[in-house]
Amino acid sequence: MINISKNAQNYFLSLLSKEPKGTQIRVFILNPGMHNAECGVAYCAIDEVEKSDVCFKYTGFYVYINKFILDYLKDSVIDLIIDNLSSQLTFKAPYAKKNIFLKKNFKKSSLQILEETSLQIRIKEFLDKEINPQLFLHGGQVNLTNISKEGFIFIKFSGGCNGCSMINFTLRDTVEKKILSSFPEVKKVIDETEHKYGNHSFY
Repeated sequence: MINISKNAQNYFLSLLSKEPKGTQIRVFILNPGMHNAECGVAYCAIDEVEKSDVCFKYTGFYVYINKFILDYLKDSVIDLIIDNLSSQLTFKAPYAKKNIFLKKNFKKSSLQILEETSLQIRIKEFLDKEINPQLFLHGGQVNLTNISKEGFIFIKFSGGCNGCSMINFTLRDTVEKKILSSFPEVKKVIDETEHKYGNHSFY
């Protein structure tokens, strides 16, 4: 997936040795699939690991990557260029700006899943394939947390969606509308996110 050179791995180990115990590395892309896509590396605390993250093990540390950007990181290379005067971390991701999602069949309806599949699994798959690829373009995502007997489903937003000023529009006109049209048994979509505006918020 990602080729991290030995020099870069040693550099990460050096940085992590100065951070709180358990801190790992996160690789991310801002605006994946767009002309202004930017790749980056950041620290990842234990409580910042998301359900949608994929973990890659290296010697002495782990790298977490959101599964929705894995295709954008195909053939990517992280290296540390060292010369006599300085060192520089480089990140080359040839697919970061390619609109991969348009080339894949993300339009498959969850109603096509086998009838015996539970509603919870079908909705989770629907969110992963129909909703989250769009939200992740803005650094956000949504996860299913619960389903009531009355047909109410409860969701939580994270990342760029948390605290975003456009969240009501996203909830009603994007998430809820698509879920209700695809799952007749769902009566209402309830956002139980504790929204807090911050630097992470998209708007």
